[in-house]
Amino acid sequence: MSAGLIALLDDVAAIAKAAAASIDDVAGAAAKASGKAVGVVVDDTAVTPQYVTGITPARELPIIAKIARGSLVNKAIILVVSLTLSHFLPGLLTPILMVGGTYLCFEGAEKILGHFFHHEKPAEKTPAVNNGPEEEKRIVSGAVRTDLILSTEIMVISLNELRDETLGIQIGALVTVAIVITVLVYGVVALLVKMDDIGLAMSQQKLKSTAAVGRLLLRAMPVILKIISVAGVAAMLWVGGHLFVSGLAELGFHPIHDFMLASGHAVGSALTAVAGAASWLTETVIAMIFGFVLGAVVVLVVWGVGAISKRIKG
Repeated sequence: MSAGLIALLDDVAAIAKAAAASIDDVAGAAAKASGKAVGVVVDDTAVTPQYVTGITPARELPIIAKIARGSLVNKAIILVVSLTLSHFLPGLLTPILMVGGTYLCFEGAEKILGHFFHHEKPAEKTPAVNNGPEEEKRIVSGAVRTDLILSTEIMVISLNELRDETLGIQIGALVTVAIVITVLVYGVVALLVKMDDIGLAMSQQKLKSTAAVGRLLLRAMPVILKIISVAGVAAMLWVGGHLFVSGLAELGFHPIHDFMLASGHAVGSALTAVAGAASWLTETVIAMIFGFVLGAVVVLVVWGVGAISKRIKG
């Protein structure tokens, strides 16, 4: 084998190693970036099934696929805009995160307060019924608009976790996050939406064990959806509160952030056997409480403005 060919193979091997290392870097960065976005992901999963409520079963999956495509377009646009801002106007990233955190707190608190006070929900959040192609377009456009807000939060939160990475790693990680989260969210949504149909079909089978599993699925689905909804609210308050408190600290106001960290450290020191988990849980609970208080204030302002507006119009 000639020396030139051996040198070429060495170069190819070196490039392959570098590419593998880059893939590992991107995968690691993507995992890190998506961690803080969990609250939005759970919320997205909990919110989306309502858009296909009342739809003909044959059109449920095609509509979910259209919403997923719209979500990918949203994330692509947001990726370009957020990267541009982070490199040319990096000072805006923290305020944007704080606004996104406030919105998450508002959404979580609104669901809790709305449950107790039976406040009327906005019309666009109510389930839609299938009345033909035009109604289907309206459903998809409404879901994609809601996804735009959630996708913005996912991508900006993820980018914030990648501030110290190179531009190439940031782009690779964000593209990975966008694709994986979209597939995950809308794959789970498709499964949730069709689970009733699967359970019904199984419950009608002659085999008793299959029929029993089908009936169990039918009974379990309302409970599963409720658990997802509750987890989504908790995650929104936690992530939203943490984003806002961390943003305040970055802007120079440290008391709340310091109290949260000190409390976590104190509880972790007292429970040495589970120090890490105890510390994290304490900080999470404090962030959730702060998130609820912040969100409740915004909710009351929004409800108050809405009530005043109705009186003026009436």
